[in-house]
Amino acid sequence: MAAHKPVEWVQAVITRFDEQLPIKTGQQNTHTKVSTEHNKECLINISKYKFSLVINGLTNILKNVNNMRIFGDTAEKNLYLSQLIILDTLEKCLAGQTKDCLRLDEAMLVKQLLPEICHFLHSCREGQQHAAQLRSSASAVLFSLSCNNFNAVFSRISTRLQELTVCTEDTVDVHDIELIQYINVDCSKLKRLLQETVLKFKALKKPAQLAVINSLEKAFWNWVEYYPDEFTMLYQRPQADMADSAEKLFDLVDSFAESAKRKAAVWPLQIILLILCPEITQSISKEVVEDSKTNKKLFLESLRKALAVHGSSKQLTESAAIACVKLCKASTYINWEDHSVIFLLVQSIVVDLKALLFNPTKPFSRGTGCQSADVDLMIDCFVSCFRINPHNNQHFKVCLASTSPPTFHFVLVNSLHKIITNSHLDWWPKIDAIYCYSGELRAMFADTQSRVVQSLSAHAPISMGFKSGL
Repeated sequence: MAAHKPVEWVQAVITRFDEQLPIKTGQQNTHTKVSTEHNKECLINISKYKFSLVINGLTNILKNVNNMRIFGDTAEKNLYLSQLIILDTLEKCLAGQTKDCLRLDEAMLVKQLLPEICHFLHSCREGQQHAAQLRSSASAVLFSLSCNNFNAVFSRISTRLQELTVCTEDTVDVHDIELIQYINVDCSKLKRLLQETVLKFKALKKPAQLAVINSLEKAFWNWVEYYPDEFTMLYQRPQADMADSAEKLFDLVDSFAESAKRKAAVWPLQIILLILCPEITQSISKEVVEDSKTNKKLFLESLRKALAVHGSSKQLTESAAIACVKLCKASTYINWEDHSVIFLLVQSIVVDLKALLFNPTKPFSRGTGCQSADVDLMIDCFVSCFRINPHNNQHFKVCLASTSPPTFHFVLVNSLHKIITNSHLDWWPKIDAIYCYSGELRAMFADTQSRVVQSLSAHAPISMGFKSGL
């Protein structure tokens, strides 16, 4: 059948995939899980040859599942599992999309699939059960979709930006703007996003401006982390058009930041926009600067001041910490041999930054609800500082100390794991610089185990075996 009637055969596989989803069959057992996985692998392989047919079929299945009415916890769980299976299958099919089917499929992807993916990104809010997993899976689909279909996604973003420039309502829908943070961007695509924002930023309402500011910052990291060689090259061969757009947007955002609250909101993006301008960053390191560059120099001075103890309001200090961690992190993607002035900027703030984030007597906190983000910030700072100078280990000793808060120990372990598992640039130091602390690390783990056992012993017997590879 596959040879003589390929379309019918593919449709039969799609139908079988649909019929064996948990929402259709009920609670899965080992046999049905294996069968579902087999169906998924079949569709992924078939999509390499019948891409449109498979994507169209999966999109229709997703649409139908999303529209199902369900009752009860079991049905809700099966719905969630089914959605995850479909999204994961879509993501893997899109990742294998071939170049020869792009023009034919782009319209179909925009009209059918993109709205369904946006449903998860827009509707799954914090507090809903399974929201984080569904949003993560949907964002992975959008990322893969945008790799080969960037124009389709960009068009949706651009159209919404244009609509919002003439919107008179105080409450605006910024969901399509937020797509920026989930898409795959290389250097040329990032420039397009910056240029589009420069054209429309001033006419946007404040909520839309803030959405753009937040989303562009995430787009920058998508670029740096997926195309690190392009970012490294920017500091070897600066790009005038990139710098021009980044500087214009910096000035627009600077004018927007007329209050302390707004400054706190825009500083993390402003440091990134400066990073995109190597020659401007070089020029403002001098005593005397051009009038058009004065605001950039003042911005850096404000960051340093806010970072210092009692330097400014708590809100600005927190924003300065975020911006400076991003500066440190970005600097690790630049080759030391390029002798960039960025490294001098890092050295001018890193002592105050570590003193703020790694103070065991006054742990850094942005308040309730920000604990996870605070930990992520500390991990980024720890890893960046290690990559900048693996032998400057004062913050390492602070995190390792038995008297430090448990959060510091958690940050230490996660940072070491990140250093080990994410080390793809040649100049990043290896983990062996930490081997001399293996004894202290084992002691920290043993102490943690002892505390856990003691805290649980009052509730139920517990048997724990402890092994350390350190």
